[in-house]
Amino acid sequence: MHKFEMPQWATDRVLARQAAPVVHHMVPADKTALVVIDMQNHFLAPGAGGETPPAREIVPAINRLAASLRGAGGLVVWVRTLFSEGALLTLPHFHRTLLTPERFAARSAALAEESEGSALWPGLDVRKDDIVVGKTRYSAFIQGASDLDGILRARGIEAVVIAGTMTNACCESSARDAMMLNYRTTMVHDACASLRDDEHAAALVNFYLFFGDVTDTATLEARYAALHSTGNDEVRIA
Repeated sequence: MHKFEMPQWATDRVLARQAAPVVHHMVPADKTALVVIDMQNHFLAPGAGGETPPAREIVPAINRLAASLRGAGGLVVWVRTLFSEGALLTLPHFHRTLLTPERFAARSAALAEESEGSALWPGLDVRKDDIVVGKTRYSAFIQGASDLDGILRARGIEAVVIAGTMTNACCESSARDAMMLNYRTTMVHDACASLRDDEHAAALVNFYLFFGDVTDTATLEARYAALHSTGNDEVRIA
């Protein structure tokens, strides 16, 4: 798991802007969704084309987050990156320019909807009342990528908590777009993973400076436990 501590200079800038280190800690759990990004075999399996080894280490934290938010009445959403011919037609620059032909062929085969690579990692605690959503772009919230925004709005969701992989690609892209769509957005630093500690840290610091809260699994578990014990009334936990 990545070692991460928010630098004091970043915290100072956030305090100057919003007068508090976090600002999404009073949203009721039943208006909150944990959105878990791309925890699929293609990104977690040893030797897979998109392997991100630290992502295997965050599985316990994600399962803890999911259990605690469910217990408090919140929603858990598992997002899968999928390749489709429609995605190729609407995003050819990514598929044909930013990938070599060999990487495109391997990635598109691995992330086809029914392929083993696109399946969720078996160690994840996925429950029958959770939602599984497919996306075709880095961000799950950008127009044309998925139905996630409509699903969340239909359920009255106001806040999203982002976990998964990679911190500085699909997680950060989804988190930024969620904020711009007016969701109160939090990234969980010990439930996100990238290839390197510095990439992970840079994404989290930049998100915190401009887009939303950054916190850890234990803090959220305590928050949701308090909400659950008080009948999901608003409870302030920093």
